[in-house]
Amino acid sequence: MPALFRSPLTVFSFLLVVALFVVTAIFTLEVHLTARSPDRNVVAPVVAIIPFPVGVDPKYKSIIENLAVDSYMIDNLAIDILSETEKNLAERLLSKLQKANVFQQLAAAIASTLVVYPGQRKEEVAKNFAEVLGWEDNERVVFQDLITSSIPELSEGKFFPGRYSVPRGATPEVVAALIISEFSTEVMDRYDASVEDVVPLQDTLIIASLLEREAYDFVDMRIISGIIWNRLFINMPLQLDASLQYAKGSLLSERKWWPQIKPSDKYIESPFNTYQETGLPPAPIANPSLEAVVAALNPKVTSCLFYFHEDDGTFHCSDTYEEHVAWLRALYGQGS
Repeated sequence: MPALFRSPLTVFSFLLVVALFVVTAIFTLEVHLTARSPDRNVVAPVVAIIPFPVGVDPKYKSIIENLAVDSYMIDNLAIDILSETEKNLAERLLSKLQKANVFQQLAAAIASTLVVYPGQRKEEVAKNFAEVLGWEDNERVVFQDLITSSIPELSEGKFFPGRYSVPRGATPEVVAALIISEFSTEVMDRYDASVEDVVPLQDTLIIASLLEREAYDFVDMRIISGIIWNRLFINMPLQLDASLQYAKGSLLSERKWWPQIKPSDKYIESPFNTYQETGLPPAPIANPSLEAVVAALNPKVTSCLFYFHEDDGTFHCSDTYEEHVAWLRALYGQGS
């Protein structure tokens, strides 16, 4: 062992410096990622609410791309789609870091800051918040129930992603009220009758939750949205691993909410098993971002029915199953 680390005090000091560096980096990233969203405790000026654009018509099974989508993202949601890939990768890193107990303890000591990351299950959100705020199990259940029951016609998908500042020791009622308010402002207020008449909000949230788990960025989301809609139009099973992960994760310990999928898992008995069931799952599998909601309503026109990602995120899609298998065999030597 180097002489520098032979003293327990020196080792402790070194670890403390490293911990402070990590926490500082994490909070810097969080501020960068949420710079477009004002602090939840600051009253924002009143502005006109523009409904979400829509580029799909389920009734007539058609996709007509809305050319205003990109400008809508920038002008109304303050989202720069060109930076989505960078933001998505950073959010995934933060999502992993913030789940660690040591991070939760350090975060609670520095500030009462709560983060809902896109693509998390409600159980993940409740567990992480409970660790930061020191809630008991019954308070954790109360928090979940308050949000899931806040809009009875919507079953899930209402734990709106974002960074929330709360008083230390905040109760489940206080935190739930903040998240319910944010969901209402960011999603419900933009989902007027003109949008609801084309695509029910529940369907949009379900598709958006699938996109959140299946795609890498906004562009990726819109292409996969097109593929999902194509499958729905012809009553083809969605066959999505993300929904199968949800089904499997619901049967396992909460430490494995998104488990690896094995071929045998495709026979799990669950309404969320989209390899066995046609149509949409009965509810969202995760909490989607605004980007995912917009992508669900505005798919890209594509003739593809099958797709996959390489480990580096490279996207491949095919019109036929034979082409899909040929791609897999060319890249991996096997496919089915």
